[in-house]
Amino acid sequence: MNIRFRHLLAASVLILAVLVGAGGYAINHYLHSPLNISGATVDISLPQGGSLSSLAYKLQQRGMLRYPALLLAYNRLQAKGLSVKAGDYVLQRGTTPLQLLQKLQRGEVKYYQLTLVEGWTLAQVLQSLRTHSELQQLLPTEQALAALKPALAGAGSMNSLEGLLFPDTYRFDASTSDSDILRRAYQKRAQVLAREWRRRAPNLPYDNAYQALIMASLVEKETGAASERAKIAGVFIRRLRRGMRLQTDPTVIYGLGASFDGNLRSRHLKDRSNPYNTYRHHGLPPSPIALAGLEAIRAALHPEPGAALYFVAKGDGSHYFSDTLEQHRAAVQKYQIRQRRKDYSSAPKAHTKG
Repeated sequence: MNIRFRHLLAASVLILAVLVGAGGYAINHYLHSPLNISGATVDISLPQGGSLSSLAYKLQQRGMLRYPALLLAYNRLQAKGLSVKAGDYVLQRGTTPLQLLQKLQRGEVKYYQLTLVEGWTLAQVLQSLRTHSELQQLLPTEQALAALKPALAGAGSMNSLEGLLFPDTYRFDASTSDSDILRRAYQKRAQVLAREWRRRAPNLPYDNAYQALIMASLVEKETGAASERAKIAGVFIRRLRRGMRLQTDPTVIYGLGASFDGNLRSRHLKDRSNPYNTYRHHGLPPSPIALAGLEAIRAALHPEPGAALYFVAKGDGSHYFSDTLEQHRAAVQKYQIRQRRKDYSSAPKAHTKG
């Protein structure tokens, strides 16, 4: 090899190194330069079955991402072609192509939330699911409920889905469906009730945990005051033990369903055809009447001892408790007849919004 050739080869290697280095610098600069995001944040979405390629070129069309092919090549060669996860994403101003790729690979999707409120009925839960814009409505209501049937296998005396969901705030991403939320709420209620049932006070008049859940739903609908829950449960349990009817308005109202116009009348209390009319039927109603929260469940399983057999709403969401029928009649006269308030409410304040 002559001297001239050696010099030419050395020069070629040097030029190639410069070109590779320049290319590497350009790629690195591109990957670490901010995307073109005009606001503080921007939402993007990668649908189920979508690809990084389709998303990259959509972002190019929106003027956010330059050179999508370069990002795709980097993913294949340097990021080892890691898969990206479908969902909704929020990009902050200053996000770079490399950070975008890493976010998609880690599945750092945007989360939404839905709250099932204590004291809600199943109908209110389903309405909330139907009207949540970010929740996938994959199934009609009847099918969504039917999807829970396998989970209900072996539930024993549970004859209704009412009250079998746990009131809580559920976070979910864009891939979540209505039946997914139902299943999660059912499973959480089952877990909470099983745990609290194991810790229950002795000698309670329940045959099983489901009956305790029924009682908890009555407590939930009767009061939203934390200090009263165990007192209400104590009254109901003493009445059960003495063979007295529970005589609680919320059960009657629940049994009336859509026909209830807001006014509970004497004829409603006398109606034996309503299986939830605890003024005419002894014992617990056939099912829970609402979603019972943790504190109501604990109250039903740890009732406050005492002698009270009656309580009457005072009109502010709280109650007056009496040991005897004579005392109770005097309290009714005082709080529901003589001192009836314009803003009178027998319902717990926490539930009037439901």
